[in-house]
Amino acid sequence: METKIILETPRLILREMELTDAPFFFELNLDPEVIKYTGDDAFKDLEESVERIRYVQAQYQKNGYGRWVVIEKETGDLTGWCGLKYHDDEKFVDLGYRFMQKYWNKGYATEAAKPCIDYGFNVLKLDSIIGRAMNENTGSINVLKKMGMTFLREDKCNEHDAFIFEIKKENYK
Repeated sequence: METKIILETPRLILREMELTDAPFFFELNLDPEVIKYTGDDAFKDLEESVERIRYVQAQYQKNGYGRWVVIEKETGDLTGWCGLKYHDDEKFVDLGYRFMQKYWNKGYATEAAKPCIDYGFNVLKLDSIIGRAMNENTGSINVLKKMGMTFLREDKCNEHDAFIFEIKKENYK
């Protein structure tokens, strides 16, 4: 299968997930600090990681987008994922991201999120994009604010108290 690069930044490449990424995603979700504010459990085994990738690949087929692998250009290392996800049940698109701890505090979430929002508004022609973060997740909240998102409401996200942010196309710079 040909690797499908979606976006590039000065330091990062965002591409579609491939089944060969399963060991990386298994390791990413094993770290309790990485999944602390996600509402997700660690994958039980590698097969669960493969199933999640298949789920995301089905979103690519259905919606034309989804979460993408984030690769550090300099090293070629997989650092995490970032991208947009359409939620059928509630009819909204959200921005999400998750990175290995060793890539935290390098600005990668912000650097990857910005072109995802650009893609959402300029390629997908979305009217708005949501960002959700558990109330205690100050790092993620800061990224959403840097993207120009504004507080919309308090709500639940995966059964946890969360802040919901939004950016509308007409307010995006």
